[in-house]
Amino acid sequence: MSSSTPATSSDVPAASSAAPHVVEDCFGVVQLLSDGTVRRSTDYSMLPLVGGAPPPDLPVEWKDVVYDAAHGLRLRMYRPTAAGVEKLPVIVYFHGGGFCLASYELINFHAGALRLAAELPAVVLSADYRLAPEHRLPAALDDAESAFSWLRAQASAGGDADPWLAESADFRRVFVAGDSAGGTISHHISMRYGSGNLPLAPLRLAGSVMLWPYFGGEELTPCEAAAPPDELMGVALFDQMWRLALPVGATKDHPFANPFAPGSVAFGDLGGDFPPMLVADPDQDVLHDRIDEYVARLRAAGKAVELVVFERQGHAFFITEPCGEASDELIRVIRRFVHGG
Repeated sequence: MSSSTPATSSDVPAASSAAPHVVEDCFGVVQLLSDGTVRRSTDYSMLPLVGGAPPPDLPVEWKDVVYDAAHGLRLRMYRPTAAGVEKLPVIVYFHGGGFCLASYELINFHAGALRLAAELPAVVLSADYRLAPEHRLPAALDDAESAFSWLRAQASAGGDADPWLAESADFRRVFVAGDSAGGTISHHISMRYGSGNLPLAPLRLAGSVMLWPYFGGEELTPCEAAAPPDELMGVALFDQMWRLALPVGATKDHPFANPFAPGSVAFGDLGGDFPPMLVADPDQDVLHDRIDEYVARLRAAGKAVELVVFERQGHAFFITEPCGEASDELIRVIRRFVHGG
């Protein structure tokens, strides 16, 4: 493990004669110390549910591209090798991990992106973003905007655009997508776009795909209250990740976590450019109630939202089993949403 740049002075507790000690430990991958410094391991094998192999022999090529040189941020671009002359929709995908963990390079996220590119089909841009607690929110949300700014510049570049995008991307059919924290990023990008605060022309944001979005709030929902305290992807882990990801001193009723909190964009104020949404909701997810309320409030505001409930599935099933039967059905659902019919 190596230490990151020390936290800013506002993040650092008062000086103490005691040696720094661990105050937050997330799977041994991220540790926050009492003096505000962070230890982060690049050994993601310590994470549970990470591993396996990507689906074999999918007709997809991929490469890594820098989209924000100032912050050293990259994305992985995928496109079907069997693509014809017809341009393909573009899926800008953000991985989950509670804003604290993971990367598009993890085999599970790589496998899911391969499937999306091959089976939709689509051009998939799977983007990394700065992680907390070294970079607390809104860093990840700002990075997502930067990824879209990069794509907007590509759409405007003509012959100077990345050749894969110039050859294969339909910039009028761009979708923001993500799982868990990535689903939350999709929410915020959609809100910024729909409220007129994220100009994207000549891109058109044609839709938002939110897979079990990672929302929070101080008041427990019935699902959260009934969840076993030792559930792996449960309240204790999600609370810890919010403590690490939110601005110092913020509660889970901050607009970054709670879409209904004071200061959040009011759904009724969203303009006509607000994109249609597809929301995937595993019924065994501890966040099930929050997802259902989110969809209900969007519908009450007159927004186009498709909710698909996956029975007997838990949080992040597409990541933990990217080639499982439920993931097969999820691919079919996303294909129908992206391509219509």
